[in-house]
Amino acid sequence: MKRIPTNIITGFLGAGKTTSILSLLARKPENEKWAVLINEFGNVGVDGAILSQQGAIIKEVPGGCMCCVAGLPMSVGINALLAQKPDRLLLEPTGLGHPKEVITKLTSGMYKDYIDLRATITVVDPRHFADTAYTDNSNFQDQLALADVVVANKIDESTEYDLIAFEHFIESCQPAKAAIGKVQQGELELSWLDVERLEREAQHSHHHHSDSADMAPLPELELAPGQVFIRKENSGQGYRSCGWFFAADQIFDFSKLFTLFSNISAQRVKAVVNTERGCIAFNVVNQVVSINELSLDGFESRIEFIDKELLPWDELESILCSIVKKESL
Repeated sequence: MKRIPTNIITGFLGAGKTTSILSLLARKPENEKWAVLINEFGNVGVDGAILSQQGAIIKEVPGGCMCCVAGLPMSVGINALLAQKPDRLLLEPTGLGHPKEVITKLTSGMYKDYIDLRATITVVDPRHFADTAYTDNSNFQDQLALADVVVANKIDESTEYDLIAFEHFIESCQPAKAAIGKVQQGELELSWLDVERLEREAQHSHHHHSDSADMAPLPELELAPGQVFIRKENSGQGYRSCGWFFAADQIFDFSKLFTLFSNISAQRVKAVVNTERGCIAFNVVNQVVSINELSLDGFESRIEFIDKELLPWDELESILCSIVKKESL
């Protein structure tokens, strides 16, 4: 088996990792088959649902940093994708993940004959460099320290000051980055994928503890007969998430859902939802909502909220249930 060119696409919550991978998949060579291993902090698989429409081979490791939820689910996911003999493998760790452990896994003896690990690409929102909540975060710092390529996304939403702060921070990094980019809508250059990886040091040590229960992959989400939704919660590294998985026949009111997402104070909201306007992907960062229409039919809706604070999950659940359109009940 040939060694598969592999890249890690990192970035903190809301930086645009999934959007960047969607852009790459849309522009990949037509004769190539790509695979993506997705790791989400939450448990309902929103990113996997969004990426599934691009025709790539998708595997998911939900429930937190994939090196913390255990090496076993991560290895199972990688092995399943390698068995499909893709032409390229992309890994998207959660925005709260530790890239050091992912790199260590991929460069271990287990994978040296199967994986050709190339550039780690870190996607950032330039507006975060003026906010110590990000710049003081150890995961944010390590994502940048271990990056071979750093890309400022959302430059159309950033000020000149934001971009100067980004440039000053990145230019101070040692060793220097192989490439630095500025893009909109996650439009990464395909050439960055083949930048050579350099051994880089993380600034922090991460120690993980897991019991035997953590070592098993999470079960597939499946609704019991007559069950309308499942709720899944997770917490770790100072963040909390709550997600809902709704039956495919539950059709949400688009306007009311948009209003809810625009007013909720959660740091991050992701959703793929069946509405009267069709299947819509919602991406919400600090109450700014963007949408994308998806060509998915008969699909279970998935909604995920992430924040540092414990939000009123029961109240949110009641609101979500109340905005399902009556004709779907």
